[in-house]
Amino acid sequence: MIVEYITTMSGFLLVGFSDNRELQILHALLLLVTYLLGSAGNFIIITITTLDPQLQSPMYYFLKHLSILDLSSLSVTVPLNVDSSLSENGYISYGQCMLQIVFFTGFAWGELTILTVMSYDRYVAVCLPLHYEVIMSPRECTWAVAAVWLSGGVSGTIYIASTFSIRFCGDRIIHQFLCNIPQVLKQSCSNDHLVVIGTISFMTAVAFACFIGIVISYVHIFSTVLRMPSAESRSKVFSTCLPRLFVVSLFLSTGSCAYLNPTSDSPTALEFLVSVFYTVLPPTLNPVIYSLRNDAIKSVIRKLLLSTKFTG
Repeated sequence: MIVEYITTMSGFLLVGFSDNRELQILHALLLLVTYLLGSAGNFIIITITTLDPQLQSPMYYFLKHLSILDLSSLSVTVPLNVDSSLSENGYISYGQCMLQIVFFTGFAWGELTILTVMSYDRYVAVCLPLHYEVIMSPRECTWAVAAVWLSGGVSGTIYIASTFSIRFCGDRIIHQFLCNIPQVLKQSCSNDHLVVIGTISFMTAVAFACFIGIVISYVHIFSTVLRMPSAESRSKVFSTCLPRLFVVSLFLSTGSCAYLNPTSDSPTALEFLVSVFYTVLPPTLNPVIYSLRNDAIKSVIRKLLLSTKFTG
């Protein structure tokens, strides 16, 4: 009956990892808490890096745009799923599904490219400090951020253009908490989804190249740090860089598993959790990872907490 209704309405049915009502409510509450924490953390970073004159260097400029992307990515996926879980109505229209795909894909790709730019920024700061102001000039930083947002827009447009060519013949039931391309492809007819698969393969190769660039940057950073005479300096850099590399690896590994593994006819709770890991955890953890070891950000946050008026 539900399948007929979905087919008639030309939409999709998002099915969670459990049919148990208590687990659905628990899942919705956990996602809501995570969303509120992640949104608050990213909003704080956006605010202080915009208003505080101490946080106007290229590193904080890139961090602000990472937080904008994270906040946008969370807002595209989590609120709709929380509402669906609490109302027991997983229906999502065709237009909403396509919009979710294009925006989430664009924001996720933008996040990957901004992380690549940020790793290069740290490489220049640690390995080429005398040339930092020339290489990371305001003009170059502006062009880099423009390229980040442009790449996100282009990737989202490519995905949505190829997805619009698909005809759907399946039951239109998506065993995820968001519209993602592998699950949508499963509903397609015959071989009209080969263009999307080609797009995924190309974008995966480019994403892998970005990851290699990030790894190379951090390898150079670590090799430079190991030559530092001060053990305290080495410890500080390692404690700052390793968590960042962990979050990037988590984002890419879980995203690759979700997009490259074939979708099964009976999805497991693990597959559902993997989608949560790459869509919800990185945008929530980034504000903590990028500010926890940053004395300047902690100092500004303390000023905000101890005063009722923002002071520069």
